[in-house]
Amino acid sequence: MRTVSLMLIFVLIVPLLVAQTKSSDDKIYNEVREKLAVDADVRGAAFDVDVKNGTVTLRGKVHTLKAKEKAEKIVKKIKGVVSVDNHLTLFSD
Repeated sequence: MRTVSLMLIFVLIVPLLVAQTKSSDDKIYNEVREKLAVDADVRGAAFDVDVKNGTVTLRGKVHTLKAKEKAEKIVKKIKGVVSVDNHLTLFSD
């Protein structure tokens, strides 16, 4: 009986934790897009943002090395971000 109760609790709690992680990733994604869109050095770049379990992956192209570095710096300051994988390249490459 105790095992069944523990299994039932596990079955009910795990989906809540998964949903919370997804919601957190969505919030991070939105904040990353907003912060990067308004920054004078980064704005106008063409890149994609992916967030999974707090890890943000940046892909695409920016105009300058300064923009690449600043994008990573901005993202690292966002609450909930665990790490940043910066795969941004320069338009000139």
